[in-house]
Amino acid sequence: MVMEKIFAVGDIHGCFDKLIELMDTIDVDFDMDRLIFLGDYIDRGPESYNVMEYLIELKSRHNNIVFLKGNHEEMLENYISGTDRLAYLANGGHTTIDSYINAGITPKKNLLPEDHVNFLKSLDLFYETDNYIFVHAGLREKIPLKKQVPEDLLWIRRSFVKSSYDFGKRVVFGHTPLPEPLVQNNKIGIDTGAVYGKKLTCVELPALNFYSV
Repeated sequence: MVMEKIFAVGDIHGCFDKLIELMDTIDVDFDMDRLIFLGDYIDRGPESYNVMEYLIELKSRHNNIVFLKGNHEEMLENYISGTDRLAYLANGGHTTIDSYINAGITPKKNLLPEDHVNFLKSLDLFYETDNYIFVHAGLREKIPLKKQVPEDLLWIRRSFVKSSYDFGKRVVFGHTPLPEPLVQNNKIGIDTGAVYGKKLTCVELPALNFYSV
Protein backbone atom coordinates (compact mmCIF):
# COMPACT_ATOMS: atom_id res chain seq x y z
CA MET A 1 0.00 0.00 0.00
CA VAL A 2 1.41 3.39 -1.02
CA MET A 3 1.27 5.95 1.79
CA GLU A 4 -0.32 9.25 0.87
CA LYS A 5 2.06 12.17 0.79
CA ILE A 6 0.90 15.51 2.10
CA PHE A 7 2.37 18.77 0.82
CA ALA A 8 1.57 21.91 2.82
CA VAL A 9 2.42 25.38 1.49
CA GLY A 10 3.00 28.43 3.66
CA ASP A 11 1.92 32.05 3.29
CA ILE A 12 2.13 33.26 -0.33
CA HIS A 13 1.11 36.92 0.13
CA GLY A 14 0.93 37.83 -3.54
CA CYS A 15 4.34 36.37 -4.41
CA PHE A 16 3.20 34.78 -7.65
CA ASP A 17 6.64 34.07 -9.11
CA LYS A 18 7.71 32.22 -5.97
CA LEU A 19 4.48 30.22 -6.01
CA ILE A 20 5.07 29.07 -9.59
CA GLU A 21 8.70 28.22 -8.84
CA LEU A 22 7.67 26.24 -5.75
CA MET A 23 4.99 24.32 -7.63
CA ASP A 24 7.59 23.42 -10.26
CA THR A 25 9.90 22.21 -7.50
CA ILE A 26 7.61 19.90 -5.54
CA ASP A 27 6.66 16.56 -7.05
CA VAL A 28 2.94 16.33 -6.31
CA ASP A 29 0.94 13.44 -7.72
CA PHE A 30 -2.53 15.01 -7.81
CA ASP A 31 -4.16 11.58 -8.04
CA MET A 32 -2.39 10.18 -4.98
CA ASP A 33 -1.14 13.03 -2.80
CA ARG A 34 -2.80 15.75 -0.74
CA LEU A 35 -1.88 19.40 -1.30
CA ILE A 36 -2.79 21.92 1.41
CA PHE A 37 -2.48 25.70 1.26
CA LEU A 38 -2.43 27.36 4.68
CA GLY A 39 -3.92 30.73 3.78
CA ASP A 40 -2.74 34.33 3.31
CA TYR A 41 -2.66 34.11 -0.46
CA ILE A 42 -2.99 37.88 -0.82
CA ASP A 43 -1.78 41.31 0.40
CA ARG A 44 1.61 42.98 0.76
CA GLY A 45 3.06 41.23 -2.32
CA PRO A 46 2.48 42.66 -5.83
CA GLU A 47 0.54 39.90 -7.59
CA SER A 48 -2.38 38.82 -5.42
CA TYR A 49 -4.75 38.75 -8.38
CA ASN A 50 -2.50 36.34 -10.28
CA VAL A 51 -2.11 34.14 -7.20
CA MET A 52 -5.88 33.95 -6.78
CA GLU A 53 -6.42 33.16 -10.46
CA TYR A 54 -3.82 30.40 -10.30
CA LEU A 55 -5.28 28.79 -7.16
CA ILE A 56 -8.84 28.96 -8.45
CA GLU A 57 -7.79 27.32 -11.70
CA LEU A 58 -5.84 24.67 -9.75
CA LYS A 59 -8.90 23.95 -7.63
CA SER A 60 -11.04 23.50 -10.76
CA ARG A 61 -8.74 20.74 -12.04
CA HIS A 62 -7.95 18.74 -8.90
CA ASN A 63 -9.99 17.40 -6.00
CA ASN A 64 -7.13 16.54 -3.65
CA ILE A 65 -6.37 20.13 -2.69
CA VAL A 66 -7.34 21.83 0.57
CA PHE A 67 -7.46 25.62 0.77
CA LEU A 68 -7.49 27.15 4.24
CA LYS A 69 -8.44 30.68 5.20
CA GLY A 70 -5.87 33.11 6.53
CA ASN A 71 -6.44 36.31 8.48
CA HIS A 72 -5.80 38.32 5.31
CA GLU A 73 -8.61 36.55 3.48
CA GLU A 74 -10.87 37.36 6.41
CA MET A 75 -9.83 41.03 6.26
CA LEU A 76 -10.53 41.12 2.52
CA GLU A 77 -14.02 39.73 3.11
CA ASN A 78 -14.58 42.42 5.75
CA TYR A 79 -13.33 45.06 3.34
CA ILE A 80 -15.69 43.93 0.59
CA SER A 81 -18.66 43.80 2.96
CA GLY A 82 -17.81 47.19 4.43
CA THR A 83 -17.50 45.70 7.92
CA ASP A 84 -13.94 46.96 8.40
CA ARG A 85 -12.22 48.68 5.51
CA LEU A 86 -9.43 50.44 7.42
CA ALA A 87 -7.89 47.31 8.96
CA TYR A 88 -7.52 45.75 5.54
CA LEU A 89 -5.85 48.77 4.00
CA ALA A 90 -3.55 49.12 7.03
CA ASN A 91 -2.35 45.52 6.61
CA GLY A 92 -1.18 45.57 3.01
CA GLY A 93 -4.57 45.38 1.30
CA HIS A 94 -3.79 48.27 -1.03
CA THR A 95 -1.37 46.06 -2.97
CA THR A 96 -4.16 43.57 -3.61
CA ILE A 97 -6.48 46.32 -4.81
CA ASP A 98 -3.73 47.59 -7.11
CA SER A 99 -3.23 44.11 -8.54
CA TYR A 100 -6.93 43.86 -9.43
CA ILE A 101 -6.87 47.32 -11.00
CA ASN A 102 -3.79 46.31 -13.03
CA ALA A 103 -5.76 43.29 -14.24
CA GLY A 104 -8.46 45.64 -15.53
CA ILE A 105 -10.88 45.17 -12.63
CA THR A 106 -12.10 48.48 -11.22
CA PRO A 107 -12.86 48.53 -7.49
CA LYS A 108 -16.55 48.83 -6.78
CA LYS A 109 -18.69 47.83 -3.85
CA ASN A 110 -17.79 44.25 -4.68
CA LEU A 111 -14.13 44.37 -5.59
CA LEU A 112 -13.64 40.78 -6.69
CA PRO A 113 -14.99 38.75 -9.61
CA GLU A 114 -17.67 36.27 -8.64
CA ASP A 115 -15.39 33.23 -8.83
CA HIS A 116 -12.92 34.95 -6.49
CA VAL A 117 -15.69 35.72 -3.99
CA ASN A 118 -16.88 32.11 -4.17
CA PHE A 119 -13.32 30.91 -3.59
CA LEU A 120 -13.05 33.03 -0.44
CA LYS A 121 -16.36 31.66 0.84
CA SER A 122 -15.18 28.09 0.25
CA LEU A 123 -12.06 28.34 2.44
CA ASP A 124 -11.84 26.09 5.48
CA LEU A 125 -10.62 27.17 8.92
CA PHE A 126 -8.72 23.93 9.58
CA TYR A 127 -8.08 20.50 8.11
CA GLU A 128 -7.43 17.31 10.05
CA THR A 129 -5.82 14.00 9.10
CA ASP A 130 -4.97 10.96 11.21
CA ASN A 131 -1.70 12.50 12.33
CA TYR A 132 -1.85 16.23 11.68
CA ILE A 133 -3.95 19.35 12.13
CA PHE A 134 -3.48 22.06 9.50
CA VAL A 135 -4.45 25.61 10.37
CA HIS A 136 -3.41 29.10 9.38
CA ALA A 137 -2.31 30.61 12.70
CA GLY A 138 -2.56 27.98 15.43
CA LEU A 139 -4.66 26.67 18.29
CA ARG A 140 -5.56 27.69 21.82
CA GLU A 141 -4.40 25.27 24.52
CA LYS A 142 -6.89 22.95 26.26
CA ILE A 143 -9.70 23.59 23.78
CA PRO A 144 -10.95 20.77 21.50
CA LEU A 145 -10.36 21.42 17.81
CA LYS A 146 -14.02 21.80 16.92
CA LYS A 147 -14.52 24.32 19.72
CA GLN A 148 -11.64 26.56 18.69
CA VAL A 149 -12.83 30.03 17.71
CA PRO A 150 -12.06 31.56 14.28
CA GLU A 151 -10.19 34.47 15.88
CA ASP A 152 -7.57 32.08 17.28
CA LEU A 153 -7.41 29.85 14.20
CA LEU A 154 -6.71 32.93 12.05
CA TRP A 155 -4.84 35.28 14.38
CA ILE A 156 -3.19 33.58 17.36
CA ARG A 157 0.54 34.01 17.44
CA ARG A 158 2.96 34.12 20.37
CA SER A 159 1.03 32.02 22.90
CA PHE A 160 0.72 29.22 20.34
CA VAL A 161 4.22 29.46 18.87
CA LYS A 162 5.74 29.32 22.36
CA SER A 163 3.45 26.50 23.52
CA SER A 164 4.70 23.01 24.31
CA TYR A 165 1.13 21.75 24.80
CA ASP A 166 0.17 18.41 23.24
CA PHE A 167 -2.72 19.21 20.88
CA GLY A 168 -3.28 15.49 20.20
CA LYS A 169 -1.78 15.74 16.72
CA ARG A 170 1.10 17.71 15.27
CA VAL A 171 -0.09 21.14 14.16
CA VAL A 172 1.13 22.50 10.81
CA PHE A 173 0.72 26.28 10.59
CA GLY A 174 1.77 29.50 8.88
CA HIS A 175 0.95 33.12 9.85
CA THR A 176 4.03 33.80 11.98
CA PRO A 177 7.04 34.50 9.75
CA LEU A 178 10.18 32.71 10.86
CA PRO A 179 13.76 32.69 9.50
CA GLU A 180 13.56 28.93 8.94
CA PRO A 181 10.83 26.29 9.29
CA LEU A 182 9.98 25.59 12.91
CA VAL A 183 10.06 21.89 13.79
CA GLN A 184 8.90 20.85 17.26
CA ASN A 185 7.24 17.77 18.66
CA ASN A 186 3.83 19.45 18.72
CA LYS A 187 4.04 21.77 15.70
CA ILE A 188 5.60 22.63 12.36
CA GLY A 189 5.70 26.27 11.23
CA ILE A 190 6.25 27.02 7.54
CA ASP A 191 5.73 30.75 7.06
CA THR A 192 9.29 31.75 6.16
CA GLY A 193 8.55 35.34 5.13
CA ALA A 194 8.28 35.08 1.34
CA VAL A 195 6.80 38.56 1.04
CA TYR A 196 9.66 40.05 3.07
CA GLY A 197 12.29 38.93 0.60
CA LYS A 198 12.76 35.56 2.26
CA LYS A 199 11.52 32.15 1.07
CA LEU A 200 8.22 30.46 0.28
CA THR A 201 8.22 27.06 1.93
CA CYS A 202 6.43 23.74 1.50
CA VAL A 203 6.71 20.75 3.83
CA GLU A 204 6.21 17.19 2.63
CA LEU A 205 4.75 14.83 5.20
CA PRO A 206 5.31 12.39 6.76
CA ALA A 207 8.86 12.49 5.36
CA LEU A 208 9.40 15.98 6.80
CA ASN A 209 11.13 17.21 3.66
CA PHE A 210 11.20 20.96 3.15
CA TYR A 211 11.17 22.79 -0.19
CA SER A 212 11.93 26.52 -0.25
CA VAL A 213 12.28 29.00 -3.11
